[in-house]
Amino acid sequence: MPTPLPKADVPTAARQYNSRLGIVLFAIYLVLYAGFVFINAFDAEQMETIVVAGLNLAIVYGFGLIIAAIVMALLYGVMCRNEPIDGTPVAGSPASDADNHDDSEGASR
Repeated sequence: MPTPLPKADVPTAARQYNSRLGIVLFAIYLVLYAGFVFINAFDAEQMETIVVAGLNLAIVYGFGLIIAAIVMALLYGVMCRNEPIDGTPVAGSPASDADNHDDSEGASR
């Protein structure tokens, strides 16, 4: 008999992991973006500094933020854990380990 899926309001281990991963990546991006905003707010002349190939810091930092967002989204997609769709536990999960025990009543008892 297949194991029923957990209720939507009960967080599974995969959901908890994915949530923590999302929050960590969000916090990293928030620090990067806050640095951009603070430099603009408190030392705007610094953004005019030529950094690479005639581009100023504002352009390089802005493109860096866009690239960082794309990389973090790809990283999140790769690192996320999947939940079982049909109710079968994922190999190595506590639910699959519990199902490996022989609880059936048979001739061996």
